[in-house]
Amino acid sequence: MKKINSDKFVMAMSRENKPVLSVKSGESVTFITQDALGGQVKSADTKVDVLDWNAVNPATGPLYIEDAMPGDLLKIEILKIKVADSSCMITGKGIGVCADFFDKILARVMPIENGCVIFSDKIKIPLAPMIGVIGVAPESGSINNGTPGEHGGNMDCKEVSQGAVLYLKVFVEGALLSLGDLHGVMGDGEVSGCGAELPGEVTVKVSVLKDKTLPTPFISNEQFFMTIASEESISHAIDSATLLGVDFLMNEANMTREEAISFISLVCDVRVCQIVDPLKTARLEIPKKLLDAYKIIV
Repeated sequence: MKKINSDKFVMAMSRENKPVLSVKSGESVTFITQDALGGQVKSADTKVDVLDWNAVNPATGPLYIEDAMPGDLLKIEILKIKVADSSCMITGKGIGVCADFFDKILARVMPIENGCVIFSDKIKIPLAPMIGVIGVAPESGSINNGTPGEHGGNMDCKEVSQGAVLYLKVFVEGALLSLGDLHGVMGDGEVSGCGAELPGEVTVKVSVLKDKTLPTPFISNEQFFMTIASEESISHAIDSATLLGVDFLMNEANMTREEAISFISLVCDVRVCQIVDPLKTARLEIPKKLLDAYKIIV
């Protein structure tokens, strides 16, 4: 198994980033990742007011995928997520939707024991590992890892998890895939600005799809097809994710626009991924079971 170590990372996604490993379409690779805070929080006593914010959200990579060209789709099968035995989080002044309640930043360290995040002596939260930052290089410029977009990035979507398949549009030769910011668990919204941040290992299989279009970023898992959108407001992100879902149903199920909109209104759920990044992210969950008769293959 090919592997990229955690000392090979980028802080922004860009076509100027030099790849650290090259694989063929259909190969698997393991990314070893740092936690989103760059290992700076060791205990609840860490002086988080003096964190180096330039070290936040490192993403391991980038990975060059042979034969990936602009306009292709990159299929990313998340085969396995293995997380460390300790997690951390911060909240407080200037962070998250409740920032005004605090006059300083506070840290919390939470062990991982028996498949649970130990929040306190009374609360044990079952692990639900996910990838917060995963993306490819944009067509031009540089996008900080903390910002989500059409390229992926810091979507903080908890459905980017083991067993799911993420599809991203390729903008540059080789795609230049990077990922990091693993969470042991995170609620939709990530309202404090953090999940249970921790290092770990992610094994993915990457495949290049030619002559295939999807409204990216796009997720498929056992239960749902999901369209994802990031915009300046969560309201606009919800609108965009919904419109992408309409496009998907019209293209893949040959529904009329009226049928697609009505179907979404009846059975699809809009979810908030995160509301704390420079752009806000929402997803539309389209139940697969109700579309069995269409035999949709992605």
